[in-house]
Amino acid sequence: MDQDKTHEGKLFEKIVYAGKAVKNREFEQCTFKECDLSDSTFTHNRFTECVFIGCNLSMMKLANTSLRDVTFKHCKLLGINFSECEDFLFSVRFENCILDYASFMKKKMTKTKFIHTSLKQVVFTNTNLSNAVFDNTDLADAIFNGTELKEADFVTAYNYIIDPELNNIKKAKFSLHGVVGLLAKHAIHIE
Repeated sequence: MDQDKTHEGKLFEKIVYAGKAVKNREFEQCTFKECDLSDSTFTHNRFTECVFIGCNLSMMKLANTSLRDVTFKHCKLLGINFSECEDFLFSVRFENCILDYASFMKKKMTKTKFIHTSLKQVVFTNTNLSNAVFDNTDLADAIFNGTELKEADFVTAYNYIIDPELNNIKKAKFSLHGVVGLLAKHAIHIE
C-alpha cells in the first residue's frame, strides 16, 4: 500500500499487509481483492463505500476506524472487535463470510444484512439490529443480551438461542423449526 493519505476508486489486489499498521488514511470507493490484512492494525482510518472480496482480515484491529457503507464478500473476519469502530454512520454488509468470534457490542446496525455467513460465538450484546436480515446464517453460540431485534428476519437462520425476556424480538420473523431457539432456557422437549 502506498503512503498516500487519501485513496479514491483504487483497486488493491493480493496485497499482503499481515501484522502491519496503517494509520490516518481515507479509502473511498476502493476495492480490496484477495488481500491478507490479518492481524494488522488499522487505526484512525476511514473506509467509505468500499468492498472487500476474498480477503483475510482475521484479528484485524479497527480502533477509531470508520466503516461507512462497507461490503465484505467471501472474507474471513475471525475475532474482529467491531465495537472499537467509530459509531458515526457505521454501516456494513456481509455475504458468504466467516465472522466467528467477532464482537458488535453496542453497535447500531439497523437493516444490516448477514447473507450466508457464519456468526459462531459472535457478541451482539446491547446491539441494535432492528430490521437486520440473517439469511442462511449460522448463529451457534452467538450472544444476544439486551439486543434490539425488532422486525429482524431469522427465517432461514439456524443454531441461535435468543432469550425473549432479555432481548426485544417484537415483530421479528422466525421459522417454525427456529422457535426452539427461543425456548432453550426452559429446557423443554419439543417433538
